[in-house]
Amino acid sequence: MSVVVFAENWAGKFKKGTYEAVGVAADMAAKVGGDVTAVVIGNVEDDVNALGKYGASTVVKVALNDTHFDPHTFAGVLASVAEEKGAKAMVVSGTTNGKALSGALAVKWGGALVSNTVEVPESVSPLKVKRKCFSSKGFAFTTSNADKVIVSHIPNSIGVKENETSVSVEEKSMDVTPGTKSVSIDRVTGKTPLPEAELVVSAGRGMKGPENWNLIEDLAEVLGAGTACSKPVSDMGWRPHSEHVGQTGIAINPQLYIAVGISGAIQHLAGVSASKNIVVINKDPEAPFFKSADYGIVGDAFEVVPKLTEALRAYKANS
Repeated sequence: MSVVVFAENWAGKFKKGTYEAVGVAADMAAKVGGDVTAVVIGNVEDDVNALGKYGASTVVKVALNDTHFDPHTFAGVLASVAEEKGAKAMVVSGTTNGKALSGALAVKWGGALVSNTVEVPESVSPLKVKRKCFSSKGFAFTTSNADKVIVSHIPNSIGVKENETSVSVEEKSMDVTPGTKSVSIDRVTGKTPLPEAELVVSAGRGMKGPENWNLIEDLAEVLGAGTACSKPVSDMGWRPHSEHVGQTGIAINPQLYIAVGISGAIQHLAGVSASKNIVVINKDPEAPFFKSADYGIVGDAFEVVPKLTEALRAYKANS
């Protein structure tokens, strides 16, 4: 039995989340004695043979007459390939596009969707897998006896696993009529996408204004980290919405999350609680965030952050 995985690309490039998804599919395929078919839709600059490094034995490249992302169109392509390969399981990374795609795919293909998974399934038939629930405040172990299943995992929750496999490439072309049409797309370039970032420095209203964000950017630069913010900060226009992490923003799973001047409302915690290590810097010793922190510094961010940045610079210079 083949496990089909959507090998998502961003502007023609594969990113960490794609390789993570292929690895999940490879683990699932091994449990049923099957193989992995990775589906690449649209023009890709990267070498698709690289997907074999993570467990894909077949790569199906699908050329479309309209290459912009449309969940209904892409769902039709994936469903078609899955039927052709006799697949009973699919893997879709829970990116922004992946979330839009997986729901449409469940309808188009007739499969049961299990989302927000954080581990490789214990079994595939029936499907047994651990997933987040209740706005990331708890975990559930979900079982599905459906004939067809779609597994959507939280990006960066499982990690990239290499599983070198000999790969063959098939090419297809399809003419489609998209159900939606993009007018324009604004992309953030030059930064690691927050769902893939291993280190993140985030800040809230405690920074008092956008003019002080250089302190956060300096700390992030010395760490090689991504920058994020709380919802009020993005709502006020201090930072772009692409940096908003939380229940209504981006959910992240970094190795280190540094929160500066963020009180720690439950909506914010829902998006960052999966961080492996949380460091909180806040001058209010009663800030709720300290209850969820692995390490905490009670102090004024305008004093603590510059000193921390300088200490890290000195450490790196001497290491």
